Amino acid sequence: MRAEFINAVLEVVDLIPSGAVLSYGDIAVLLDDGGPRQVGSVMSHYGSSVPWWRVVRAGGQPPVCHDARALQHYRAEATALKGSGGSGDARTAGESRAEEGWRVDIGAARWQPSNDDFVLLDGIRDRLAAGKMPEARKMSEPHDEVVS
Repeated sequence: MRAEFINAVLEVVDLIPSGAVLSYGDIAVLLDDGGPRQVGSVMSHYGSSVPWWRVVRAGGQPPVCHDARALQHYRAEATALKGSGGSGDARTAGESRAEEGWRVDIGAARWQPSNDDFVLLDGIRDRLAAGKMPEARKMSEPHDEVVS
């Protein structure tokens, strides 16, 4: 995976404010690069240095196998939730999401960047695009040698 893409994903995640979320696909759209799986791969391998819980699946489910830890963050940040996640104690990591019956209310919690935020996002996207430009190719020099 390109270092430019990894850095761009992490920069976008750093911009998501407390109590807000974006889906993996939202981040790919903002970057105009990759897709949800590529963003998920970056988060899986490099996301521990950023507020990873603010990136959810399109249906509002938290990152796989991080339900309990994510729920603690959502409660602390007053992130909008659907189901029983809004009250009671966090479940153990081994319990399934279906048993917990909660998810992020992505309609209410999705980050809506301001004009100033879009300036920052455009800069990230532009740097990413510049980093993936192919190197200029030079035409070979003509020569008069005969190769046998």
